Amino acid sequence: MSIAPRTSRISVIIPARNEEAALPATLAALTSEAVHEIIVADGGSSDRTATIASQAGATIVASPPGRGRQMNTGAATATGDILFFLHADTLAPPGFAAEIHRILADPAVVLGAFRLGIAGHTPGYRVIETLANLRAHLGLPYGDQGFFLRTPDFRAMGGFADLPLLEDVELVRRLWQRGKIRLAASAVRTSARRWQRLGILRTTLRNQLVLLGFLLGQPPDRLARWYRRGLPD
Repeated sequence: MSIAPRTSRISVIIPARNEEAALPATLAALTSEAVHEIIVADGGSSDRTATIASQAGATIVASPPGRGRQMNTGAATATGDILFFLHADTLAPPGFAAEIHRILADPAVVLGAFRLGIAGHTPGYRVIETLANLRAHLGLPYGDQGFFLRTPDFRAMGGFADLPLLEDVELVRRLWQRGKIRLAASAVRTSARRWQRLGILRTTLRNQLVLLGFLLGQPPDRLARWYRRGLPD
């Protein structure tokens, strides 16, 4: 396993589809620091997502829809030494590049992620953040926390599995066998929109049921139907 020195180049990969509202702030937070490249893997947007990304200086790559597929497509074109996967509605924290370099300087670490922060003042969001960061401390961060790892390690693992959901959890479980997973001191700030659609309680219940089903070996297509409906049938 190679060490990632501070001179390592960071390629940021953002899967996006119809994200014209969220993407400007996400890109602005990234361009405030020096990164090697920003790649937006567009999954067939019908809005101004590609235009916004291009105007911000990002590279646009077309991909079949699906977060795992889009991230793999972006990673295939990346030329950096480190891959930083970031959701389109999530802001990287100030100093994120230095934090990535610091964590990956440890050769025993195979994957890093930031703490979860949720935009909004609702008390329930603070509970979700606390539980999510506890889970991440125990070795199971989610993709909305911003994954970063060395490019050779990602490619040696074969990238994300082609799943309709939980591609992040599946990758983390494979990485457990290769090294340590480290949680950063700083937090990303992700949109609260997913909790606003169904409500905090129902969204949390849905997420936990889907995760449990995945860990128990339920077919991913069935889990995807559960996720879209909000509750199992």
